[in-house]
Amino acid sequence: MKRFLSPLALALCLVLPVAAEEAAGPAMLVADSVYLDGKTRLVAEGRVEALSGDTRIMAQKITYNRTAGTLAIEGPIRIEEGGSITVLASSAEMDAGFQNAVLKSARVVLDQQVQLAAYQMNRVNGRYSQLYKTAVTSCRICNDGTPPLWQIRARRVIHDQVEKQLYFEGAQLRVKDVPIFYLPYLRLPDPTLKRASGFMIPSLNSSTTLGTGIRIPFFLRMGDHRDLTITPYLSTKARTLEFTYRQAYKRGDISFDGALSRDDELPGTTRAYLFGEGAFSLAHDIQLSFNIEATRDDTFLVDYGYSSKDRLESEFALNRTKRDSYSSAALIHYRSLRFGEINANIPSLIADMTHEERFFPRALGGELRIGTELHSHYRYSDAGTDTDNDGIVDGRDVTRLNAELSWQRNWTTAYGLQAKVFSGVAADQFYTAQDTLLSASANEITPMAALALRWPMQKTMQNGSHHIVEPFVQFGWVGGENPDVANDESTRVEFDEGNLLDLTHFPSNDRRERGRMLTYGVNWSRTGPHGWDSTLTLGQILRQKNHVDFSASSGLAGTNSDVLVAGQLRAPSGLALTGRALFDTDLDLTKAEARGTWQQKRFGVGASYVWLDADADEDRNDIVAELSLDSLYRFSRHWAGTANMRYDVTADEAAEAGIGLQYQNECVKVDLSLSRRFTSSTILSPATEMSLTVGLLGFNASSRDKSYTRQCKD
Repeated sequence: MKRFLSPLALALCLVLPVAAEEAAGPAMLVADSVYLDGKTRLVAEGRVEALSGDTRIMAQKITYNRTAGTLAIEGPIRIEEGGSITVLASSAEMDAGFQNAVLKSARVVLDQQVQLAAYQMNRVNGRYSQLYKTAVTSCRICNDGTPPLWQIRARRVIHDQVEKQLYFEGAQLRVKDVPIFYLPYLRLPDPTLKRASGFMIPSLNSSTTLGTGIRIPFFLRMGDHRDLTITPYLSTKARTLEFTYRQAYKRGDISFDGALSRDDELPGTTRAYLFGEGAFSLAHDIQLSFNIEATRDDTFLVDYGYSSKDRLESEFALNRTKRDSYSSAALIHYRSLRFGEINANIPSLIADMTHEERFFPRALGGELRIGTELHSHYRYSDAGTDTDNDGIVDGRDVTRLNAELSWQRNWTTAYGLQAKVFSGVAADQFYTAQDTLLSASANEITPMAALALRWPMQKTMQNGSHHIVEPFVQFGWVGGENPDVANDESTRVEFDEGNLLDLTHFPSNDRRERGRMLTYGVNWSRTGPHGWDSTLTLGQILRQKNHVDFSASSGLAGTNSDVLVAGQLRAPSGLALTGRALFDTDLDLTKAEARGTWQQKRFGVGASYVWLDADADEDRNDIVAELSLDSLYRFSRHWAGTANMRYDVTADEAAEAGIGLQYQNECVKVDLSLSRRFTSSTILSPATEMSLTVGLLGFNASSRDKSYTRQCKD
């Protein structure tokens, strides 16, 4: 029989209670056949669908009793509510507004993740669902009689659809139908609730430093825009309370992480740390940001695995970026955790202010830039001499003011030759306090000019690959002389393809390169039709003057710089290589770094290598050579393994190593990891750490990745 909405069905829509219409809108019924059974009973049979608001009922037969105002439904029954709740049952009785009901042999599916199977389900006031003799799980259940990997059996479960909470009475956790533990009462969040107060996934940890312990995080929802996670960590050697606080505002957000601990490493001492950060968008395009990093002792962060930082940085900053201007102001505080480094003798408090603006004058053409910078750093020491014999005056404080005016313009000739002209002048003023060897003030005017030429040549090969070869040369000149001021900011210099054509390679304006210089080199790039891409840069700088402030390993010492070689390679197979190296005039390697990755569907592997020559100016008395490896391999649908290592090539020994094993399906995730720190120092000892985390997915951890879902055997 053809499915239809008959006049009698329309009559049914009219006789449903007014309360239903007020709560959820008018009801509607469609079926293969609709007929009257007596004067008070209306029967719909065959592929019946009843709709009221966002509730949809599908059944074989629905009988409406007009006198009692009830619906008798025969199954199989399927009820869909709001797209997130699905109810299956064999039979049901409910009021015409779908607000109150009794369902037999009910099964409830929440957000396609958690299912609740019950002998009977009572629906109350359209808000509460009471399920009796209930089994709850997020595991896929097959029809072969095999019990789910885990389930919670309960005498009664109450589902509050408004608060989105599940309340268990007489709860029993079972693994493969074997009882593990019993809880008289239990509350878990509805999986449709993205943020809910309650306990999170615990983890077991074991380390030689802290012993064996357990972390039990508790998430506290403090409203729609803030929350607090408190994690007690109890071990055989430590008692720790960890916390994370987050809050979102209309124009920004903040977050804080911290911990308080008592342990056997420092008996009788309360150890603690606090990390925090925040960012806000203010009026007039102003951005405010801050970060806080603090700890009570030098080894707390490493001992507990919170951070590997050996210098802590706290900063409060304001900046404003517009199309043609940039302004910033920052106050920064540093604290060193390095053994032998005295915090009173390092620049601990730093203030920076910067403003840059650009213009496009019609008369000159090109781009005109104006920039100013104010910098000051302060040492807590009051000593005006070098009392610790490290070559640096202990209490020296420096303030500098830099201003620069520059103009540049680009041309392209008919033959494709690209030219860039640059000219400018800088004014530098320095004030030095608490240094008996330097004058209190110094200043310098620095003119500068440069002409850069590029000639890109391109060709497309028969195989579709596109090549670009670009030789370049730059003639530069910087006048003036470096004033007799301290070198506190430019002790570490990086020479790479990004600053190859800069007129000065010092990271700060307390130093400038002087005299004439010639920079030359070539860029090459290849773009393939099938995903093969590569780039290569070769370059060198020839200078009139030797700058003694460049360290031996910087690549810029002497009048001729080291030869810079940098390149990248990307292959369609997922292989990516990046490398950079410096070679001296004898083609001996002075610095090298490389990174390679290979990413596939089932595995990924990466390797990094760093090689630095010995350099006393950079506090490096020996060659540093280090290799690091990281990898992940997915053995099967559910199993994956990880491995990582950091190897000291110079010492020919491992520095760190770790392995991990992970199992995950649609309802459980297990992480097992083992790591070892082999290196030792005056304040750190070798340590081994093992961690085990077992998470029941579906409640407070989503398992949306369908690739982990188990398949049922036929």
